[in-house]
Amino acid sequence: MAKAADTGGKRLISLAPDAWVQWVTQRPEVVAKEILGSEFQWISRETDVLVKAYSATHGDFLVLNELQLRYTAHMPLRMRAYAALAQERYRLPTYPVLINILPPPSTLTVISSYEQEFLGLRAIQDYRVINLWEVDAEIVFQQPLPSLLPFVPILRGGGEASVVQRALQVLRTDPQLNQLESLLAFFASFVLETPLVQQIMRWDMAVLRESPWYQEILTEGEERGLQQGLQQGLQQGVQRQLIRVLQRRFGEIPQEVKARLEGESVEQLESFMDSAIAVSSLEEFLTILSTC
Repeated sequence: MAKAADTGGKRLISLAPDAWVQWVTQRPEVVAKEILGSEFQWISRETDVLVKAYSATHGDFLVLNELQLRYTAHMPLRMRAYAALAQERYRLPTYPVLINILPPPSTLTVISSYEQEFLGLRAIQDYRVINLWEVDAEIVFQQPLPSLLPFVPILRGGGEASVVQRALQVLRTDPQLNQLESLLAFFASFVLETPLVQQIMRWDMAVLRESPWYQEILTEGEERGLQQGLQQGLQQGVQRQLIRVLQRRFGEIPQEVKARLEGESVEQLESFMDSAIAVSSLEEFLTILSTC
Protein backbone atom coordinates (compact mmCIF):
# COMPACT_ATOMS: atom_id res chain seq x y z
CA MET A 1 0.00 0.00 0.00
CA ALA A 2 1.21 3.51 -0.75
CA LYS A 3 2.92 5.70 1.81
CA ALA A 4 1.67 9.08 2.90
CA ALA A 5 3.23 11.13 0.14
CA ASP A 6 2.48 8.49 -2.46
CA THR A 7 -1.26 8.63 -1.89
CA GLY A 8 -3.25 10.07 -4.75
CA GLY A 9 -0.47 10.96 -7.17
CA LYS A 10 -2.78 10.29 -10.09
CA ARG A 11 -5.58 12.17 -8.33
CA LEU A 12 -3.37 15.22 -7.78
CA ILE A 13 -2.18 15.41 -11.38
CA SER A 14 -5.69 14.81 -12.75
CA LEU A 15 -6.87 18.03 -11.06
CA ALA A 16 -5.20 20.07 -13.83
CA PRO A 17 -3.26 17.77 -16.17
CA ASP A 18 -2.49 20.44 -18.78
CA ALA A 19 -1.05 22.81 -16.19
CA TRP A 20 0.95 19.93 -14.72
CA VAL A 21 2.62 18.74 -17.94
CA GLN A 22 3.35 22.33 -18.95
CA TRP A 23 5.03 22.92 -15.60
CA VAL A 24 7.16 19.77 -15.51
CA THR A 25 8.27 20.11 -19.13
CA GLN A 26 8.57 23.92 -19.02
CA ARG A 27 6.78 24.06 -22.37
CA PRO A 28 3.52 26.05 -22.46
CA GLU A 29 2.34 24.46 -25.72
CA VAL A 30 2.17 20.93 -24.28
CA VAL A 31 -1.27 19.48 -23.50
CA ALA A 32 -2.23 16.33 -21.63
CA LYS A 33 -4.22 13.85 -23.66
CA GLU A 34 -4.66 10.97 -21.21
CA ILE A 35 -3.47 9.63 -17.88
CA LEU A 36 -2.31 6.11 -18.62
CA GLY A 37 -1.97 3.00 -16.51
CA SER A 38 1.51 2.25 -15.16
CA GLU A 39 0.92 -1.45 -14.64
CA PHE A 40 4.50 -2.58 -14.28
CA GLN A 41 3.72 -4.68 -11.26
CA TRP A 42 7.25 -5.36 -10.12
CA ILE A 43 8.04 -1.66 -9.68
CA SER A 44 4.78 0.27 -9.93
CA ARG A 45 3.33 2.28 -7.05
CA GLU A 46 0.76 5.04 -6.75
CA THR A 47 3.56 7.57 -7.13
CA ASP A 48 4.11 6.49 -10.72
CA VAL A 49 1.86 8.61 -12.91
CA LEU A 50 2.16 8.27 -16.65
CA VAL A 51 0.61 10.97 -18.83
CA LYS A 52 0.26 10.85 -22.60
CA ALA A 53 0.96 14.37 -23.80
CA TYR A 54 1.10 16.21 -27.12
CA SER A 55 2.83 19.19 -28.62
CA ALA A 56 2.74 20.41 -32.21
CA THR A 57 6.54 20.24 -32.34
CA HIS A 58 7.10 16.78 -30.87
CA GLY A 59 3.79 15.00 -31.43
CA ASP A 60 2.65 12.41 -28.88
CA PHE A 61 5.00 11.52 -26.04
CA LEU A 62 4.92 10.29 -22.46
CA VAL A 63 5.47 12.38 -19.36
CA LEU A 64 6.61 9.97 -16.69
CA ASN A 65 6.05 11.36 -13.17
CA GLU A 66 7.61 9.90 -10.05
CA LEU A 67 6.60 11.66 -6.81
CA GLN A 68 9.06 10.66 -4.10
CA LEU A 69 8.75 11.65 -0.43
CA ARG A 70 12.53 11.67 -0.07
CA TYR A 71 15.17 10.98 -2.68
CA THR A 72 17.13 7.76 -2.19
CA ALA A 73 20.25 6.38 -3.82
CA HIS A 74 18.08 3.83 -5.67
CA MET A 75 16.08 6.45 -7.59
CA PRO A 76 18.37 6.73 -10.67
CA LEU A 77 18.04 3.00 -11.34
CA ARG A 78 14.30 3.16 -10.76
CA MET A 79 13.91 6.05 -13.22
CA ARG A 80 15.91 4.13 -15.82
CA ALA A 81 13.75 1.02 -15.43
CA TYR A 82 10.45 2.90 -15.36
CA ALA A 83 11.30 5.00 -18.43
CA ALA A 84 12.33 1.94 -20.43
CA LEU A 85 9.23 -0.04 -19.48
CA ALA A 86 6.91 2.86 -20.31
CA GLN A 87 8.54 3.44 -23.69
CA GLU A 88 8.51 -0.24 -24.55
CA ARG A 89 4.84 -0.63 -23.65
CA TYR A 90 3.46 2.46 -25.40
CA ARG A 91 6.08 2.86 -28.15
CA LEU A 92 6.38 6.59 -27.49
CA PRO A 93 9.27 8.87 -26.48
CA THR A 94 9.40 9.44 -22.74
CA TYR A 95 10.12 12.52 -20.65
CA PRO A 96 10.91 11.22 -17.13
CA VAL A 97 10.45 13.59 -14.19
CA LEU A 98 11.42 12.93 -10.58
CA ILE A 99 9.61 15.18 -8.08
CA ASN A 100 11.30 15.08 -4.67
CA ILE A 101 8.99 16.33 -1.93
CA LEU A 102 11.27 16.62 1.10
CA PRO A 103 15.04 17.21 1.19
CA PRO A 104 17.22 14.11 1.56
CA PRO A 105 19.94 13.81 4.21
CA SER A 106 22.86 16.18 3.68
CA THR A 107 25.09 13.18 2.96
CA LEU A 108 23.06 12.28 -0.14
CA THR A 109 23.37 14.21 -3.41
CA VAL A 110 20.39 14.31 -5.76
CA ILE A 111 21.46 13.41 -9.28
CA SER A 112 19.53 13.66 -12.54
CA SER A 113 20.84 10.70 -14.53
CA TYR A 114 21.61 7.01 -14.34
CA GLU A 115 24.94 5.87 -15.76
CA GLN A 116 26.58 2.46 -15.71
CA GLU A 117 29.35 0.85 -17.70
CA PHE A 118 29.83 -2.90 -17.68
CA LEU A 119 32.14 -4.94 -19.92
CA GLY A 120 32.51 -2.00 -22.26
CA LEU A 121 28.76 -1.35 -22.59
CA ARG A 122 27.16 1.83 -21.28
CA ALA A 123 23.64 2.48 -20.00
CA ILE A 124 22.52 6.10 -19.63
CA GLN A 125 19.16 7.57 -18.64
CA ASP A 126 18.65 11.28 -18.05
CA TYR A 127 15.59 12.61 -16.24
CA ARG A 128 14.42 15.95 -14.97
CA VAL A 129 14.59 16.56 -11.23
CA ILE A 130 12.21 18.93 -9.45
CA ASN A 131 12.95 19.53 -5.77
CA LEU A 132 9.80 21.02 -4.27
CA TRP A 133 11.70 22.88 -1.56
CA GLU A 134 13.33 24.88 -4.37
CA VAL A 135 10.00 25.78 -6.02
CA ASP A 136 8.55 29.23 -5.23
CA ALA A 137 5.20 28.88 -3.46
CA GLU A 138 3.79 31.88 -5.30
CA ILE A 139 3.87 30.00 -8.61
CA VAL A 140 1.14 27.69 -7.30
CA PHE A 141 -1.28 30.61 -7.02
CA GLN A 142 -0.17 32.52 -10.10
CA GLN A 143 -0.21 29.82 -12.80
CA PRO A 144 -2.28 28.29 -11.07
CA LEU A 145 -1.11 24.77 -10.15
CA PRO A 146 -3.83 23.18 -7.97
CA SER A 147 -1.94 19.87 -7.90
CA LEU A 148 0.74 21.54 -5.77
CA LEU A 149 -1.58 23.21 -3.26
CA PRO A 150 -1.11 20.52 -0.57
CA PHE A 151 2.66 20.98 -0.84
CA VAL A 152 2.61 24.78 -0.36
CA PRO A 153 4.00 24.68 3.23
CA ILE A 154 7.23 22.99 2.11
CA LEU A 155 7.75 25.14 -0.99
CA ARG A 156 10.11 28.09 -0.90
CA GLY A 157 8.37 30.90 0.93
CA GLY A 158 5.39 28.72 1.78
CA GLY A 159 6.16 28.06 5.43
CA GLU A 160 4.39 31.15 6.74
CA ALA A 161 1.02 30.79 8.43
CA SER A 162 -0.53 33.36 6.08
CA VAL A 163 0.55 31.39 3.01
CA VAL A 164 -0.79 28.13 4.43
CA GLN A 165 -4.09 29.90 5.18
CA ARG A 166 -4.17 31.17 1.62
CA ALA A 167 -3.73 27.64 0.26
CA LEU A 168 -6.41 26.36 2.63
CA GLN A 169 -8.87 28.98 1.41
CA VAL A 170 -8.33 27.89 -2.18
CA LEU A 171 -8.86 24.24 -1.25
CA ARG A 172 -12.05 24.97 0.66
CA THR A 173 -13.64 27.02 -2.11
CA ASP A 174 -13.43 24.18 -4.63
CA PRO A 175 -15.32 20.91 -3.93
CA GLN A 176 -12.81 19.06 -6.09
CA LEU A 177 -9.93 20.26 -3.93
CA ASN A 178 -11.23 20.30 -0.37
CA GLN A 179 -10.48 16.59 0.10
CA LEU A 180 -6.78 17.54 0.00
CA GLU A 181 -7.06 19.55 3.20
CA SER A 182 -5.60 16.80 5.36
CA LEU A 183 -2.58 16.48 3.08
CA LEU A 184 -1.99 20.22 3.39
CA ALA A 185 -2.14 19.84 7.18
CA PHE A 186 0.40 17.03 7.06
CA PHE A 187 2.99 19.10 5.21
CA ALA A 188 2.21 22.19 7.29
CA SER A 189 3.26 20.16 10.35
CA PHE A 190 6.82 20.12 9.02
CA VAL A 191 7.21 23.90 9.17
CA LEU A 192 4.71 25.18 11.76
CA GLU A 193 4.07 24.30 15.37
CA THR A 194 1.34 21.70 15.83
CA PRO A 195 -1.05 24.00 17.80
CA LEU A 196 -0.78 26.64 15.09
CA VAL A 197 -1.55 24.11 12.35
CA GLN A 198 -4.53 22.89 14.35
CA GLN A 199 -5.73 26.47 14.68
CA ILE A 200 -5.37 27.12 10.96
CA MET A 201 -7.02 23.87 9.89
CA ARG A 202 -9.61 23.91 12.71
CA TRP A 203 -9.36 20.17 13.19
CA ASP A 204 -6.89 17.59 14.49
CA MET A 205 -4.33 16.41 11.96
CA ALA A 206 -3.35 12.85 11.23
CA VAL A 207 -0.18 11.43 12.65
CA LEU A 208 1.80 10.10 9.75
CA ARG A 209 5.19 8.51 9.50
CA GLU A 210 7.24 11.72 9.53
CA SER A 211 4.83 14.02 11.31
CA PRO A 212 6.14 15.72 14.46
CA TRP A 213 3.30 13.99 16.32
CA TYR A 214 4.72 10.66 15.27
CA GLN A 215 8.09 11.71 16.61
CA GLU A 216 6.47 12.63 19.91
CA ILE A 217 5.09 9.08 20.16
CA LEU A 218 8.55 7.72 19.40
CA THR A 219 10.09 9.84 22.15
CA GLU A 220 7.46 8.79 24.64
CA GLY A 221 8.08 5.14 23.83
CA GLU A 222 11.85 5.50 24.05
CA GLU A 223 11.57 6.99 27.51
CA ARG A 224 9.99 3.77 28.71
CA GLY A 225 13.33 2.13 28.03
CA LEU A 226 11.99 -1.18 26.76
CA GLN A 227 11.71 -2.14 23.11
CA GLN A 228 8.48 -3.99 23.78
CA GLY A 229 7.02 -0.95 25.49
CA LEU A 230 8.14 1.24 22.62
CA GLN A 231 6.46 -0.91 20.01
CA GLN A 232 3.29 -1.21 22.05
CA GLY A 233 3.25 2.53 22.72
CA LEU A 234 3.71 3.30 19.05
CA GLN A 235 1.01 0.85 18.04
CA GLN A 236 -1.52 2.24 20.51
CA GLY A 237 -0.67 5.84 19.69
CA VAL A 238 -1.01 5.42 15.93
CA GLN A 239 -4.21 3.41 16.40
CA ARG A 240 -5.76 6.18 18.51
CA GLN A 241 -4.83 8.86 16.00
CA LEU A 242 -6.15 6.78 13.08
CA ILE A 243 -9.51 6.47 14.81
CA ARG A 244 -9.52 10.22 15.51
CA VAL A 245 -8.87 10.99 11.85
CA LEU A 246 -11.69 8.68 10.75
CA GLN A 247 -14.07 10.25 13.27
CA ARG A 248 -13.15 13.79 12.23
CA ARG A 249 -13.75 12.97 8.59
CA PHE A 250 -16.71 10.59 8.69
CA GLY A 251 -18.34 10.79 12.13
CA GLU A 252 -18.89 7.87 14.49
CA ILE A 253 -16.87 4.76 13.66
CA PRO A 254 -18.42 1.29 14.17
CA GLN A 255 -16.98 -0.64 17.08
CA GLU A 256 -16.10 -3.57 14.82
CA VAL A 257 -13.80 -1.27 12.85
CA LYS A 258 -11.98 -0.25 16.03
CA ALA A 259 -11.70 -3.91 17.04
CA ARG A 260 -10.35 -4.78 13.59
CA LEU A 261 -7.50 -2.29 14.06
CA GLU A 262 -6.40 -3.74 17.38
CA GLY A 263 -3.29 -5.86 17.11
CA GLU A 264 -2.27 -4.49 13.72
CA SER A 265 1.39 -3.59 13.32
CA VAL A 266 2.57 0.01 13.33
CA GLU A 267 3.43 -0.29 9.63
CA GLN A 268 -0.04 -1.57 8.74
CA LEU A 269 -1.72 1.13 10.81
CA GLU A 270 0.37 3.77 9.04
CA SER A 271 -0.81 2.39 5.71
CA PHE A 272 -4.41 2.58 6.94
CA MET A 273 -3.70 6.18 7.99
CA ASP A 274 -2.64 6.97 4.45
CA SER A 275 -5.88 5.46 3.17
CA ALA A 276 -7.96 7.35 5.73
CA ILE A 277 -6.59 10.60 4.35
CA ALA A 278 -6.95 9.65 0.69
CA VAL A 279 -10.46 8.14 0.58
CA SER A 280 -13.60 10.22 0.16
CA SER A 281 -15.97 8.09 2.26
CA LEU A 282 -15.98 5.65 5.17
CA GLU A 283 -17.29 2.95 2.81
CA GLU A 284 -14.22 3.34 0.63
CA PHE A 285 -11.98 2.98 3.69
CA LEU A 286 -13.88 -0.14 4.84
CA THR A 287 -13.35 -1.69 1.41
CA ILE A 288 -9.58 -1.19 1.76
CA LEU A 289 -9.70 -2.54 5.31
CA SER A 290 -11.53 -5.68 4.23
CA THR A 291 -8.92 -6.53 1.58
CA CYS A 292 -5.97 -6.43 4.00
